[in-house]
Amino acid sequence: MANVSVAAEWQLLINRYYRKPELYPMRWKHIDLSRNKVACAPFGGPIAIIRDDSKIVQLYAESALRKLRIFNSAGILLSETVWKHPGGRLIGMSWTEDQTLICIVQDGTIYRYNVHCEVLEPNLSMGKECFEQNVVDCVFWGNGVVCLTEAGKLFCVPDFKQIKPCKLAEVGIGAEELPHCMAVIEPQYTVSGNVEVLLGVGSGIVIVDEDEVRFIDEEKIGGVVLKIAVSHNGRFLACFMHDGRLVVMNTEFRDFFQYQCESALPPEQMAWCGLDSVLLYWDDVLLMVGPSEDSVSYIYDEPVIFIPECDGVRILSNTSMEFVQRVPDSTVSIFKIGSTSPASLLFDALDHFDRRSAKADENLRLIRASLPEAVEACIDAAGHEFDVSRQRMLLRAASYGQAFCSNFQRDHIQEMCKTLRVLNAVRDPEIGIPLSIEQYKLLSAPILIGRLINAHQHLLALRISEYVGMNQEVVIMHWSCTKITASLAIPDAALLEILLDKLKLCKGISYAAVAAHADRSGRRKLAAMLVDHEPRSSKQVPLLLSIAEEDTALMKATESGDADLVYLVLFHIWQKRPALEFFGTIQARPLARDLFIAYARCYKHEFLKDFFLSTGQLQEVAFLLWKDSWELGKNPMGSKGSPLHGPRIKLIEKAHNLFSETKEHTFESKAAEEHAKLLRIQHELEVSTKQPIFVDSSISDTIRTCIALGNHRAAMRVKTEFKVSEKRWYWLKVFALVTIRDWEALEKFSKEKRPPMGFRPFVEACIDVDEKAEALKYIPKLADPRERAEAYARIGMAKEAADAASQAKDGELLGRLKLSFAQNTAASSIFDTLRDRLSFQGVS
Repeated sequence: MANVSVAAEWQLLINRYYRKPELYPMRWKHIDLSRNKVACAPFGGPIAIIRDDSKIVQLYAESALRKLRIFNSAGILLSETVWKHPGGRLIGMSWTEDQTLICIVQDGTIYRYNVHCEVLEPNLSMGKECFEQNVVDCVFWGNGVVCLTEAGKLFCVPDFKQIKPCKLAEVGIGAEELPHCMAVIEPQYTVSGNVEVLLGVGSGIVIVDEDEVRFIDEEKIGGVVLKIAVSHNGRFLACFMHDGRLVVMNTEFRDFFQYQCESALPPEQMAWCGLDSVLLYWDDVLLMVGPSEDSVSYIYDEPVIFIPECDGVRILSNTSMEFVQRVPDSTVSIFKIGSTSPASLLFDALDHFDRRSAKADENLRLIRASLPEAVEACIDAAGHEFDVSRQRMLLRAASYGQAFCSNFQRDHIQEMCKTLRVLNAVRDPEIGIPLSIEQYKLLSAPILIGRLINAHQHLLALRISEYVGMNQEVVIMHWSCTKITASLAIPDAALLEILLDKLKLCKGISYAAVAAHADRSGRRKLAAMLVDHEPRSSKQVPLLLSIAEEDTALMKATESGDADLVYLVLFHIWQKRPALEFFGTIQARPLARDLFIAYARCYKHEFLKDFFLSTGQLQEVAFLLWKDSWELGKNPMGSKGSPLHGPRIKLIEKAHNLFSETKEHTFESKAAEEHAKLLRIQHELEVSTKQPIFVDSSISDTIRTCIALGNHRAAMRVKTEFKVSEKRWYWLKVFALVTIRDWEALEKFSKEKRPPMGFRPFVEACIDVDEKAEALKYIPKLADPRERAEAYARIGMAKEAADAASQAKDGELLGRLKLSFAQNTAASSIFDTLRDRLSFQGVS
């Protein structure tokens, strides 16, 4: 009997069964769909209703001001607002995939609302041409829209997430011949990846996209098209012709079947029901047409609205919400009258078992081999049912059969139970989301939870998230932000306790994000208290800065040890506070101070000087001044005897004065003083010689250069000013004279008085410039025979080197000299003889 009562609700269309269960009796009052524009969101979404300003309607006990009202699918009012927008008549409205209501008015302005009737700023436009030409029709899909203007131009917004209107190709029609109908094939189903618009124009169809226009003539179509519906997979078209024929074809315009309707008037609405049938609605008749010219009709005494879904069509009327769908194969196999399928026998076996009849065992024996398939069919049928008692019966049958299956995946029933609990929870009229199981699979649990959150059904969203094993952070975050917005009368401390009680449920949740919302809501104190609970400094510090808690932000940044965060706070405070206050702030925090100094040394010398002066670090200012003098010296104009040497010298003198004020920097003070003195002398030399070769060279180089230029008086002045030692003076003068090859002056210099370090500098200087003859003048004057031996060896005089080495009586020296003359056999034998003689004498 149960099977009979279930199957009695079905309608047979050829070889397929269809059913039209009532999902909800509508709870609204005094709503007449014929007087209103209606936009229904797919996947059981909300319903938007506003009085149609294109119709003349009688006002009863209602305001002349139009109201935009949003209901759930059970007719429970969610929100409403007065429509006050300019721009002319409302042409069309529809819901996007994220449940934003899009409203397009006559001048092409786009107004957006959320489910709470709150306007989303800014308002956007379809463009200047739409504004000038006026929109007369629009067709929506998923996240886009195509608008038709009075001039016959088409404009498209491919994605409402990034509203960038574009003009489609010119159709070439005017205001006198606007299309009979319009439909779109979504971009995801076209070869080009762009939306294609189908226009019923004249006696054919025009296909328009961004780049081209294609004409399909009457011969290929078979008549004038008055209405077009595109299947949800974009592959099939249902076309209502001028002679009352319904023609179903693919997008290549090849006919599949035709059906002759009783009326030649085009239907008010036409939509695909799945992929197997087409629904047409006239004033009081709903006609379902399937393949092979078969049909089913329903009579309605009230207006209805089609809401196409992926697996059927929801039908909204003034009093009810119904769902037309093809009966699933699993359900047919169980409840079809006279069915003897394994699933039907299993369901019947449960009934006998409940009545304690032995027939239950008989049924199980009959389907023993097909029991897994029967259990699977019962589970699948339960998933497609909206009636909870029927779900329970089918799941009990599946569980009963599963007990006798050894190889059945036992988690299937648990998964279906979990899915149905979620679906039954959201189907409750107070929630009003009548999802089928196919829609739920296509929509997915995260998106469903997101829609519940947006509808402020946070408790249900939280429970579903926990039940299906999803992260609850998104739900709790949204609830927290909504709670802050709605709790203006609750004190900050009390609201903080309420929020923390929920926020602690989710580990790792971003307290900073909630605090940011509190700040945007004008509750800065609450934001400061919330951000204190944020464990991640990278999120905590920027928010503290945004709420003007710079000192706390600096403390948190330095405690984290993250240099980037510290710099972020430093630059923020630097821009907002006076210099002295900024210096006092960072002086108390060593990490911040050191990072500031490191940055300022590279980019902000003057500011860093102010900092050091404010903290009494005179030596650091002196170092900076000294560095500035070097930087000034790098200036191309800082050479060639330019006036820039004056400022350089002054900077160094300032550094000297600052160093002299501290007892610990006596060396630096003296060095700065001498540096300034040397620079002044070098500058004078460059001016006098007109050669830019002195500045920034060392004392030794300055002396050498002066001698090389023949300016011995200047060299002596430098020697005297800087107290150059005699030994160093000799070395410098010798090498300078050798450099200019002034051998006569060199010899004269060697005879002035006995050199303090001997004649070694003379010898080495001559050898270095490969002047052996000149070196021979001074080698004999070397007092140390070892030095003479090595000098002779360096100029290749083996015998003289051997004689000098023998005078030194140094066997090791002889060995080294032998190695230096390894290629000279005669010289090697001399060194061997001398070494043997020394060995015989007992000298090593």
